[in-house]
Amino acid sequence: MPNSGQLAETYPLIRQQSLALSAPLELEDYSAQPIEDVSPPKWHLAHSSWFFETFLLIPAGFAPFDPAFGYLFNSYYEGAGPRVQRARRGDLTRPMLAQVLAYREHVDAAMAQFLAQAPSEQLSALIELGLHHEQQHQELLLTDIKYILGHNPLRPVYQRDLPVPPLVDRLADTVWLELPPGRYEIGHAGPGFCFDNEMARHSVWINPCQIASQVVSNQEYLEFIQDQGYQRFEFWLADGWAMIQQQQIQAPLYWQEIDGQWHHYTLQGLRPLDLKAPVSHISYYEADAYAAWRGCRLPSEQEWEVAATLFEPDPPADAVFMEQGGFQPRPQHGPGFWGNVWQWTQSAYLPYPGFAKQAGTVGEYNGKFMCGQMVLRGGSCATPRAHVRLSYRNFFQPDKRWQFSGLRLAQSLI
Repeated sequence: MPNSGQLAETYPLIRQQSLALSAPLELEDYSAQPIEDVSPPKWHLAHSSWFFETFLLIPAGFAPFDPAFGYLFNSYYEGAGPRVQRARRGDLTRPMLAQVLAYREHVDAAMAQFLAQAPSEQLSALIELGLHHEQQHQELLLTDIKYILGHNPLRPVYQRDLPVPPLVDRLADTVWLELPPGRYEIGHAGPGFCFDNEMARHSVWINPCQIASQVVSNQEYLEFIQDQGYQRFEFWLADGWAMIQQQQIQAPLYWQEIDGQWHHYTLQGLRPLDLKAPVSHISYYEADAYAAWRGCRLPSEQEWEVAATLFEPDPPADAVFMEQGGFQPRPQHGPGFWGNVWQWTQSAYLPYPGFAKQAGTVGEYNGKFMCGQMVLRGGSCATPRAHVRLSYRNFFQPDKRWQFSGLRLAQSLI
């Protein structure tokens, strides 16, 4: 666990990153909420401050910036009191952005005092949790901004001078990586931060199987579309088929066919589809249907973690994370277990053996969502590099598409 001095150095860097990500926005963008899943950027900036104020500063005797903010910017913590419902966050035209930024400055100044007092190990762990919470909201901030701008008929550009990935003439051929059957250990191991849902480390049995050496590309997914994959019920789970029929889904989110050529919305605006880049913004249902069309399946999260441990245990230098700055999946050599796109697994989000949620209200962070959601692994182009680990378990409901979510194929050998 980092000491108070290390936390004092890290805290302002992470907090400033949130402001840097929102800086390209226009004032009108900060309050938009086109769907319930997408929170206004202004709300993200306030909520991450609310976390520090509610769980650290107020218990230590610091006065709240504005007592009403507890109701406005609580997300889902029942133990922290009533709150504005998620679908109504876009109604909060007030407080104004300037007040939210003043709130962040107030919290940061108070946290500087708090950190100068050399907080206990227990409080330091809570500060570290708050910083990882803020990094989660940095990714959500980017994906929410993309949805806000990408569903504006003008398709506005978030930032024109984002880094452009180098051209890749040819990717390595996808091959099958075989996992020897046997007993393996998964879950968080050793020192360093993890969320409670990554514990306890435990043994799993892996049956003979193989996992693809690459994530699925736009070109490969386009072949599924061209083969009428969205019109062929035989590949789809019942709920997935109902979803695409009801919502008239024919392609991944942000794809648009213009004069016979596929384009997709990026944070640099509408662009021709990069066929070599990983497919992204697909639901679990779409990932599962594509795998069925290929005569394959998705890996379990246990298989994914074992494969990553064997074939790419650490992020390579060219892994595409938030720090690269393009906020768009890129063609990449190597297995690509890290970054670029979150990879859907066939595993339901459930507690590990020995799971114990944290005491108190912060114990609501993960455990109460362990029903009706699927696990994703690996991180994305919007994830801070230092935020992910081999054991990191992301999770979303199977219909969600607004994250940078893609897939990798697997096959059983029995």
